[in-house]
Amino acid sequence: MKPLTDAEATAVIKESITRIVPDADFTPVQPDDRFRDVLELDSLDFLSLVELLTERTGVRIDEEDYRELTTLADASRFLVDRSTDAAGSAP
Repeated sequence: MKPLTDAEATAVIKESITRIVPDADFTPVQPDDRFRDVLELDSLDFLSLVELLTERTGVRIDEEDYRELTTLADASRFLVDRSTDAAGSAP
């Protein structure tokens, strides 16, 4: 797995949310907004998002990591950091 850039991580997050909520409007979502609240994602939507992000990025997301996926900026930073760590530890 290659490390994600911030732009790639943000794009994969938005694309994944759009797969779950096809009519999601990101216009009102600022990088530091709690996107689950703004986009009205319920807990099942969020779990689907976690699964999609794991599938699409190869980044393992455990339950204790969920608090890192609160805002677009936090979620993007989490994916970038984890993908960088994983790439650095790959043989």
